Amino acid sequence: MITETSTYALTTRKLTLAYEGKVVIESLDLAIPTGKITILVGPNGCGKSTLLKGLGRLLKPIQGVVYLGSESIAKLSTKVIAQRLGLLPQGPTAPEGLTVKDLVSQGRYPHQGWLQQWSKEDEKQVNWALSITQMQEFAHLALDNLSGGQRQRAWIAMTLAQDTEILLLDEPTTYLDLAHQMEILDLLYDLNQQQQRTIVMVLHDLNQACRYGDHLVAVKAGTIYDQGHPTQVMTAKMVQEVFDLESRIVSDPVAGTPLCIPIGRKGGMTSVVSCLNV
Repeated sequence: MITETSTYALTTRKLTLAYEGKVVIESLDLAIPTGKITILVGPNGCGKSTLLKGLGRLLKPIQGVVYLGSESIAKLSTKVIAQRLGLLPQGPTAPEGLTVKDLVSQGRYPHQGWLQQWSKEDEKQVNWALSITQMQEFAHLALDNLSGGQRQRAWIAMTLAQDTEILLLDEPTTYLDLAHQMEILDLLYDLNQQQQRTIVMVLHDLNQACRYGDHLVAVKAGTIYDQGHPTQVMTAKMVQEVFDLESRIVSDPVAGTPLCIPIGRKGGMTSVVSCLNV
């Protein structure tokens, strides 16, 4: 039972969320530790993305409460939320013809006001976000002319330019090749370590989740199956009961974190990469 919301970045109490009239998350209690990387894992359709939308107030609860720190997120203004919490949903869209820099600049809108227009700090944050995501050379190109991976990096840059204490990212490595996946995850890890930003991500790659996550939340059919440190949560039993997949869990020879190796129906070990994307 969660008793103190102020010690967590985000907390839910008896949260129930529905999508297109169907209840997806029901009576869920969850606490997101402050200053840590929390990763949501689970099969397609289990409610991970819906939960992330609820945490970011993109989806209004049927019942229950989401707390941002000790405050009910429903009682905060949209601008205050946008100054404290950045959300990158799955499959975001932008107006046709929008350039990369225009998109990234939108991340600074929560910091604008009637008396405070575009500032040197805004320009600094936008340029930093473009640089750290390696998107400077594409800054003046239209998003429509970019590859899927380049567009994803542009959206991540926009979220970073928002400069919030909490980042909610739904599958941030989608469309990225393996090298760029690692670059983005390393970037987010550095932001967490150096700036103590609280990061919540949905990832399909179980081994990346174990390597980069401080706190792992396994979601099954709209409920929390288990949560805690990856060494506690990533077990063969969890993979079997949550993903309906037989596996072996060994120690990653590089990171020392849990490494999931799936077993195919014929009894042979399948490619490690396949389990990393269940």
